[in-house]
Amino acid sequence: MRRIARLLSIALLAFLPTFPQADKPGSKDHPLVTRMQNMHIVTYRTNPFDKFSFKVGKGKDAIAVVEGRIFEIKYKINDKIEAPSPLAILRNHQAALRSMGGSVVYEDNRYTTLKASKGGMETWVQVDTAWGQGYMLTIVEKGAMAQEVVADAAAMGNDLKATGHIALYGIYFDTNKSEVKPESKPALDEIAKLLKQDPGLRLKVVGHTDGTGSLDANMKLSQARGEAVVQALVAQHGVPAARLKGYGVGPLAPVATNDTEEGRAKNRRVELVKQ
Repeated sequence: MRRIARLLSIALLAFLPTFPQADKPGSKDHPLVTRMQNMHIVTYRTNPFDKFSFKVGKGKDAIAVVEGRIFEIKYKINDKIEAPSPLAILRNHQAALRSMGGSVVYEDNRYTTLKASKGGMETWVQVDTAWGQGYMLTIVEKGAMAQEVVADAAAMGNDLKATGHIALYGIYFDTNKSEVKPESKPALDEIAKLLKQDPGLRLKVVGHTDGTGSLDANMKLSQARGEAVVQALVAQHGVPAARLKGYGVGPLAPVATNDTEEGRAKNRRVELVKQ
């Protein structure tokens, strides 16, 4: 009798109504990707500007590093509800992104990488099904960091007189690339203005990197970036090449720790050094 009563109680539990479970306070779905049914948010993080490595193929080097506003949202299945299979989670998200004109960039048994453009914004999505009772979304709204303050020519000149050098954070490059991005124009304009105002000034343009990757690669990259800034000033602003010289010191002169993204961002810079 006891065994029968126990079985009946288990059967009754299976038919008890389920209720929505509360999301983590302050969390919400991303507007591009709604949640699957019977899920609630247990982890929610966002950062105005960061980067994430998305899988785009097999192998550890088959990645695309995307920078922009980042969201990390982890969903867990509600109590007493059977969790969907990893494949069901992947297929649902793929179908949702395809319905709005997006594409599937990569898929394996655990992950899918998706990309969509909407309202002039390119958004990348990683769906990670690895942890069993739900899934994790990592979403990056691709875009350049807003440069709120660009040192003007006068400030650059004062710093060069006072310390002999100035660090610039308004010159941008794609990850592992040395081409100067168009967003760098305001900073380049001010450097050109400084050189025009002081015809006798000569500058070393020094590229710096963070500590990620090999020393040899970072030394070459920082040298290429320093030289690229010189070429941009010569070609776009008519600065005589004899007044500028590009250098690179890689990660050898950090101004912050390389153990955090904030520190690494400070170390990725271009410095002007008075000759």
